Amino acid sequence: MISIRSVSKTFLSPSGELLRVLQDVSLEIPAGASVAIQGPSGSGKSTLLGLMAGLDQPTSGEVIVAGQAITGLSELALSRFRAKNLGFVFQAYHLLPHFSALQNVVIAAEIAGLAAAEAKALAALARVGLEDRAEHLPAQLSGGECQRVALARAIVARPPILLCDEPTGSLDPVNADRVFELLLELQRDLGATLVLVTHDASLASRLGLHIALERGRIVAGVA
Repeated sequence: MISIRSVSKTFLSPSGELLRVLQDVSLEIPAGASVAIQGPSGSGKSTLLGLMAGLDQPTSGEVIVAGQAITGLSELALSRFRAKNLGFVFQAYHLLPHFSALQNVVIAAEIAGLAAAEAKALAALARVGLEDRAEHLPAQLSGGECQRVALARAIVARPPILLCDEPTGSLDPVNADRVFELLLELQRDLGATLVLVTHDASLASRLGLHIALERGRIVAGVA
């Protein structure tokens, strides 16, 4: 489902120094797998996830997702591809603050070109237990509720791939466990491939496959 082939990513620091964030990373993630990506801060975890989502481009190497080589695609082509194939969940939710929970999910449904977008958005909110909070703004919701809205937004188009960047990192332990359980349940129901970046070893242990990154290289896990 996801193939990373000899991928490297470098950035130029403000001082002019070349920073190698990922170095010759190769891995294969099969369809339907649940995968944890772990490693210390600065090891390249979020960068790797962003490359899988087409949110960034590698300096070298190739990224193939759902049979599509996404390296070098135009932003328009990438946007269309993401809308159809990927659900992305951020640690910081990234909800539109002046839009209700329902409107935040409806927008994702419309971008994906779904018919009856509002009905499907309501169904997605119900799936995460928030149908009674549909008209609330993000500021009126708890952190756990905001993350569940973000999950509803990610699954409304029933994507084959779910990518999550520290989705429980901003939550207290009770809400973190609740959101994680919900994420696993949604992944099973969708039959989706789940890739999750996390610092939490106890959560990572509940996923099927594990990738450990250190200084931009895979040191253990899927190859």
